[in-house]
Amino acid sequence: MYKVRVILDTKEDVIRTLTVNNYINLEELHLFIAKTFGFNGQEMASFYRTDFEWNQGEEIPLFNMSEFGDAISMSTCILKETLPNVNDKLIYVYDFFKMWSFYVEVVDCNNELLTEPKVIMSIGDVPDEAPEKEFVAEKNENDFSDDEFESYDDYDFDNY
Repeated sequence: MYKVRVILDTKEDVIRTLTVNNYINLEELHLFIAKTFGFNGQEMASFYRTDFEWNQGEEIPLFNMSEFGDAISMSTCILKETLPNVNDKLIYVYDFFKMWSFYVEVVDCNNELLTEPKVIMSIGDVPDEAPEKEFVAEKNENDFSDDEFESYDDYDFDNY
């Protein structure tokens, strides 16, 4: 049995703690998370591997998007193999148009079998609309500044 804490990325606390069997796949976890937060589970979604500081890594999409059918997908990732340890984390994004974002963390695991997944703790209500996401790249010392291109302002590129 896995005890998984799922936190919706909003200003107000919206948290669910779930218990699920160790051997479900991530597609089953996706559907249970969606249902738990009041969604129908019909929208596109992805999990993303992450480190302990929540830096987004490899995508685990809902469907295999490979031309040859050999890529990773939620249905091929077993929970126990994907998140083998307590404190392992994933980022979960539901509905790419609205970008509902969640932080998923294993808080306990053991070999107990459950008859069905359960919500064992629920805090807060899901807002009517997803919070707006601001995608800002970190400033890199190698980034160009506008000053570097001022010398080209008067150049007539139409001649070429």
